[in-house]
Amino acid sequence: MSSQSHRKMSGIRPNKPRTDEIELTELFSSQMSQLCLNEDYSDVCFIVENQRLPAHRVMLAARSEYFRALLYGGLSESTQTEIHLKVPVEAFKSLLRYIYSGHMSLAQMDEDNILDTLGLANQYGLSELELSISDYLRQYLALGNVCAILDAARLYNLEKLTKVCLTFMDRNAADILQHDSFKSLSKESLEEVLRRDSFFAPEVQIFIAVWDWCKHNPNVDIKSVVSFVRLPLMNLEDLLHVVRPSGILNPDKLLDAIEEQNTSKYLPYRAALWPEENVATAKFVSRTIMGECRAELLNGDVTSYDMEKGYTRHCISDTNETGIVVELGTICIINHIKILLWDRDNRAYSYFIEVSPNQTQWDRVIDYSKYHCRSWQFLYFPARPVRYIKLVGTYNTVNRLFHVVALEAMYTTNLPKVINDIVAPTANVATIEMSAVVVDGVSRTRNCLINGNYTDYDWDSGYTCHQLDSGEILVRLGQPYIIGSMRLLLWDCDDRTYSFYIETSVNQKDWVMVVDKRNEHARSWQNFSFNPLPVVFIRIIGTRNTANEIFHCVHLECPSQDPNFLLAEKEKQKLMEEKAKEQLRIVNDNQASTSAGSRASTPRRSVNNLRAIAPANVQLREVEDNILVQLGNVAGGQHNV
Repeated sequence: MSSQSHRKMSGIRPNKPRTDEIELTELFSSQMSQLCLNEDYSDVCFIVENQRLPAHRVMLAARSEYFRALLYGGLSESTQTEIHLKVPVEAFKSLLRYIYSGHMSLAQMDEDNILDTLGLANQYGLSELELSISDYLRQYLALGNVCAILDAARLYNLEKLTKVCLTFMDRNAADILQHDSFKSLSKESLEEVLRRDSFFAPEVQIFIAVWDWCKHNPNVDIKSVVSFVRLPLMNLEDLLHVVRPSGILNPDKLLDAIEEQNTSKYLPYRAALWPEENVATAKFVSRTIMGECRAELLNGDVTSYDMEKGYTRHCISDTNETGIVVELGTICIINHIKILLWDRDNRAYSYFIEVSPNQTQWDRVIDYSKYHCRSWQFLYFPARPVRYIKLVGTYNTVNRLFHVVALEAMYTTNLPKVINDIVAPTANVATIEMSAVVVDGVSRTRNCLINGNYTDYDWDSGYTCHQLDSGEILVRLGQPYIIGSMRLLLWDCDDRTYSFYIETSVNQKDWVMVVDKRNEHARSWQNFSFNPLPVVFIRIIGTRNTANEIFHCVHLECPSQDPNFLLAEKEKQKLMEEKAKEQLRIVNDNQASTSAGSRASTPRRSVNNLRAIAPANVQLREVEDNILVQLGNVAGGQHNV
């Protein structure tokens, strides 16, 4: 009988799809939800705002650790059949329905009910519900609800929702200030908004809104709130005819603001923030106000340029008084500029960039006046409010003109490591895409050394070479980079070996040897690491080939991208850090013993102790500096130094 039944179950019915899983979750949810607020089998009742809400202990405990502790944790509620809760009744009902069914229709709830439910989800540890409500609120932010949502998000430590609310308020600052809901913002949230550089609106409007908020919240200490208003950003008329009559500020504060306007080098500007968006465009009403052929720079065309058109330029002078100036449509927070230097031949340029919020005080954020640069430039600096960008060319290897095809300016969170205005990359920058070029060396295909193809090479093609004892292979990077490693593929279609060395330079005059393989027999892939230094030019010179008088290279990259090499360098980094910590411990121990014995020692003894400690301090500092420089190359860190 059993074998016959087994044959029936294992058989496949014709024209019927085979089903291995039974999925009745929707039916289960529907049936369980019928128990919600139902007295059938109920063993506990919640009293909320004088309403009796029947429930089932086991269901609540299974769905929430809070209720598990409340109902089965040995508290007094464990034995009570009626439990009083001081919570919003409608929100609590919505929460019970979710607990029983796993479903909640937010579209059917008003905003106050949603926020109350969010608070209960946070209180009762229903993290999935809390996250889902947060995601819903992020999609439906509006002028009328953002203040209330921000207060709730900060109260429940919902970082993502808080960030979205603050960004929304930044983008709509002028409208938010005039909305009635702004007066109901909590003191803590208001201060969080006002301290942001990106909460961008005329400061007099911010003051008026804060003044109205203070009148609407008479029982709150307003001193700290008012302190976040940036009085120096207001003109004299507003200070005298708007701020002074309000009476909420000491007259000395107004005098201090006026003095700061007249004497301070840096005012606490507010500025618009548009992450990852180019603000140097017509969309943001930006324009070029200085330079020849001004219309070309911000038109977005980075392909249709030649010797005669498609660029903005200025004459290079010894005084650097001329330049190209871009005015953004409004003051913006930026930390990244990209420029395309004219690159239809192999010429190189030197330049510097200054920025200003007011065209009076200029800050030099990039200074490449000592470096040879070409094509696209990827530039980073600490974020700051900027209205004007000035490009000043200082050198051109061909003539006395500085040509720029395009400029982009933005705020980015994808920051590389930067040391003294120079990027310390983790990705390979010896590529065509990053504006590198092979200046010297013989090959069938131009730039094949850096085109990324290191598999398709043979006896006749795919390599770059030079004659031994004459010539060289010379690569110029697009801009200076802090480089601490390289990888080189020597031509290896037979068993020949090579000897060579590699030098780097920033100006093609002063060279530093970073790799010396003149006394070695090397073949195929080669990895090198060295003390990181600024690099623009890379010169590879072969000194021996066991097969003939030609030196052949297939591929160059810097920094090295070999995963095994990077792993080994990371382990080396750990050892360096451990060594630095040990040296620091020894120095501290020596200093402690010196301090303890100084009272009983003679002056000469103290001097000798300090002399003994000093070399250790110097050595430790050198180790720590080396660690700092190598972090970007080895550990892949991305931050500013």
